[in-house]
Amino acid sequence: MSKPDLTVYYDGLCPLCSREIAYYRRRAGDGAGVHFVDIADPRFDARPHGLDAAAVHRRMHVKVGDEVRTGVDAFVALWERLRGFRWMARVAKWPGVYQALRVAYAAFARVRPWLPRRKAACDTGTCER
Repeated sequence: MSKPDLTVYYDGLCPLCSREIAYYRRRAGDGAGVHFVDIADPRFDARPHGLDAAAVHRRMHVKVGDEVRTGVDAFVALWERLRGFRWMARVAKWPGVYQALRVAYAAFARVRPWLPRRKAACDTGTCER
C-alpha cells in the first residue's frame, strides 16, 4: 500500500523558511510524494486546500492525504517521509523531546513574523506579515 501524498505549506517570503524548504525539497527528490506550496504566492488561496488563511501564516502546515498537521507534528510528518530524516521523526516523538520541540517551535512561531522578509509584489494582502 502506498503512502498518501504529503503537501508542505511554507512561507516563501521568509528567507530562513525558504532555505530549509529548499533543503527538504532536494532531499525529497522526485517520486517521494512530497509537494511544496508557497503560501506567500499571491495566487495562493487557503480555502481550496482546506486550510485557515490566517493560521497557515502563523504555523507550519502539512497535509498527509486529507489530514492536516501543524507545528512540530508537521515537521515530524515531513521527516517521516524523507530518507535520512526518519530517525529524527522517531526521536521527536519521545516523551520530553516532543514537549521540548513544541515549546521551542511555539517560541519560534511567535518571533518569526519579525524576522527579515523578502520583498514581494503582493496586491492580495495574503503575503504580508
